[in-house]
Amino acid sequence: MIRTVISIALPVDERLLIQKNVISHGTGKKRICIVTGTHGDELEGQYVCFQLNQIVKENLDKLNGTIEIYPALNPLGIDSITRGIPNFDLDMNRIFPGNPDGTMAERVAYAIFQDLQGADMVIDIHSSNIFLREIPQVRVNVNTAERLVPYAKLLNTDFIWVHEAATVLEATLAHSLNTAGTPTLVVEMGVGMRINHGYGNRLVTGIFNLMHELGMWSEQDESHLISRPVVSVADKVSFLNAEASGIFLTEIRNNIIVDKGEEIGCIVNPLTGEVLQEVTATVHGLLFTLRAYPVVYQGSLLARIHQLDES
Repeated sequence: MIRTVISIALPVDERLLIQKNVISHGTGKKRICIVTGTHGDELEGQYVCFQLNQIVKENLDKLNGTIEIYPALNPLGIDSITRGIPNFDLDMNRIFPGNPDGTMAERVAYAIFQDLQGADMVIDIHSSNIFLREIPQVRVNVNTAERLVPYAKLLNTDFIWVHEAATVLEATLAHSLNTAGTPTLVVEMGVGMRINHGYGNRLVTGIFNLMHELGMWSEQDESHLISRPVVSVADKVSFLNAEASGIFLTEIRNNIIVDKGEEIGCIVNPLTGEVLQEVTATVHGLLFTLRAYPVVYQGSLLARIHQLDES
């Protein structure tokens, strides 16, 4: 059943609609919410929502509880291929829990936050931006790690990154919900403005696996299909940044193990043919983030590596 979370008037006789699809079956009281589209240039979640809707509707007898699917928390951003809310120059994921008496954006954030509260689990799906490519991963605040990491391990991703509290932005949807007692996991994968079907299918499998553990989905997933993710804390992550401005060239892909000193790529000057920087791994570990957009400036993030113990 399609339900409207909030409807607000826009100029030229139009309305901003935030909608969700609510699917309930059985006697179960558990409720899981799948949200995405907070950033208009992050599209991986659109495919996941489509697949979840199709599979649940075709296998409704396996559902015992309620799944709510919110494909577009920022529909104006999606329509205009804009990361934030267009005309407001505002990142929607920096204004939660919102304000019922505030600006239009704050009222929308408040309505979404209130609608999600009380769920047994919220999965907040993001892509990377257009500059970086991320392997499927779950990001968790260290303050909620004890509670949430066991659930994160069920989602069929390759990596769980436990952030230090100092790096967490308090006005995000996930932080606001977790603080209010609604468990929320943030999934990050792929690259901005693109859809990776393989990543999406893996997450769909993981969501059903999580639902089974919550007692909401009767079909037992084959455990060998669920990835066992690497769990990392912030001090185990090494950042590689550009030391010069130019074009970043690489022949490798992320989600591989690299050795300390191994070549990642190089930054070049196309005008002179000069190699400005040889980019090498600073540690032995899992390369889980890699630059996707070739134009870089001094300080641009090129890669992230989770340091592994060398045997």
